[in-house]
Amino acid sequence: MRELSKEILANPEPDTEFGRCGVIAVIGRANVGKSTLINRIAEEKVSIVSPVAQTTRNLVRAVITETRGQLVFLDTPGVHKARQELNHLMNRMARASLEGADAVLLILDCSQSPREEDEGWMRRLCRQSAGLIFVLNKIDGKNDHENDYRRIWSAVAAEKDSRHQPDWHRLSALKGEGVEALVEKLFDMMPESPFLFSRDMLSDYPRKLMIADLVREKFFQELYDEIPHSLAVEVRSLEEKDQHWMAAVDVYVKRPGQKGIVIGHKGRLLRKVKRQARGELEEIYQLPVRLDIRVKVDPKWDRNHFILKRLGYKE
Repeated sequence: MRELSKEILANPEPDTEFGRCGVIAVIGRANVGKSTLINRIAEEKVSIVSPVAQTTRNLVRAVITETRGQLVFLDTPGVHKARQELNHLMNRMARASLEGADAVLLILDCSQSPREEDEGWMRRLCRQSAGLIFVLNKIDGKNDHENDYRRIWSAVAAEKDSRHQPDWHRLSALKGEGVEALVEKLFDMMPESPFLFSRDMLSDYPRKLMIADLVREKFFQELYDEIPHSLAVEVRSLEEKDQHWMAAVDVYVKRPGQKGIVIGHKGRLLRKVKRQARGELEEIYQLPVRLDIRVKVDPKWDRNHFILKRLGYKE
């Protein structure tokens, strides 16, 4: 992104817009509120959200354009202990997002005690040259562990002999408290640059992946911890007509018993998910959306190179 910006700056088109622009990597362990924060800043839904950890599996780019300039957010999968190939892919995606970023937001759950993954990110960030902000999210919770996080950073920075001093921001992404102050700080940190995307772009996330993610979110919200991490959703085809869209959707599970859970008694859960997803998609795209959802059993879908590639987890 930085190289693209320099190239445009050196040879701008006549109608090129300029402002404070940059790329911001949003990182942190699973379920700390990264997607909720980006959706709050964008005032639109660009990332799926659920109570289940590891909801975000792809790197989603959200574009926020104002008179001040343009902020490009990379919403990354939450880093967690990797046991399978899909977990390793998600962790690599999150770490790769740091390359070329103008600023890094490390999101920390202020309502919970620090975990191993939080310290791991702090250690990695000691070597970063980009502007660094530690966001203490969920300040509306019952507990406040800010001092615990500060102690860990002090210890890590001393051990690594790092002089990198992050800004600390307290906020509630869910309620919006403290979010505007963070946005103002981010614009102040960004360099003067040509806009990286057109004004009307909210995200360059492919539509097929967006639809698949939204359907997966609805399953997550219904199933909670029952089988979500064994479930994947792929939009096999998307037919975009002037009057309506038609999406053929495959839902992968690992075991025959999980297929029955996903479909539900007499197909009730599947119909509910389809109804909820269709309603939200029609609100987003402003036209009727028809969904043909089929559930498939594949015990090795999360180790299948071709399926993972179609799901957007592999290049």
